[in-house]
Amino acid sequence: MKKFLLMVSFLIPYLNAFSIENHPAGARSRALSDAFVSISDVWSTFHNQSGIAGWEHFTAGFYYESRYMVDELSLAAGSLIIPINRGNFGISFYQFGKEVYKENKYALAYAIKLSAKFTAAIQLDYFTQRLPENDRSKGFATFETGIIYQPVKMFFLGAHIFNPVKSGIETLQGTEKMPAIFRFGGHYKFEEMVIVAVEVQKNSDAKAIIKSGIEFSPGKKLALRLGVSGKPLNYTAGIGYTIGKLTTDISFGYHGNLGITPAVSIQFVM
Repeated sequence: MKKFLLMVSFLIPYLNAFSIENHPAGARSRALSDAFVSISDVWSTFHNQSGIAGWEHFTAGFYYESRYMVDELSLAAGSLIIPINRGNFGISFYQFGKEVYKENKYALAYAIKLSAKFTAAIQLDYFTQRLPENDRSKGFATFETGIIYQPVKMFFLGAHIFNPVKSGIETLQGTEKMPAIFRFGGHYKFEEMVIVAVEVQKNSDAKAIIKSGIEFSPGKKLALRLGVSGKPLNYTAGIGYTIGKLTTDISFGYHGNLGITPAVSIQFVM
């Protein structure tokens, strides 16, 4: 609890800006510093939903993150991809925090492959927040949308916008609006062994940040990852291993002031 209180005191300037956040999920993406806007993955439901358009099999994933090794700042999330005749549905959710403070997100996405090189998607979101002084959770709805384009072989570009209408949650002080977040970036595949990804993220209430990551796969089952983003600089690393239809990813993030954030995700393809 002492560590939690110290963490809250450090984060007070950020918490005053807006009280609820759109948290990313997926240990693979976290290991790549979340430079993930152009990458297709079961966790694209948290980054750019158009990344689920090309999936042909039902896929499920579970994610857990212990932010800065503080139990009260833990994040648990899930993601499902459901293929249909034309396009795919994605269902995702998370819970951030425990006991006295909780944030939840529930989302439904639809993604479609418009051509061999172009995919698009839209996702409806519902956020809730539970505070100690509230008898019940308060919530609001918003949406996000994104595209992925492949201009040439092995090169992909992605763009995504979250909450363009700047919806927010009602508080005793009035409506606290969530910021709009725009992400643009790309990644290049060097054959099947190396992926290099770079992304720019712009929050409507903050300066733009640059995120980058590299993934090296010495074999079909193993993947090694590194990432960096900032300022302030955040360093990430991780590893992934696949056995049959089951993949496990582990990541670690390091913040110079706040410490280490370990995370793990498990994905299963039917």
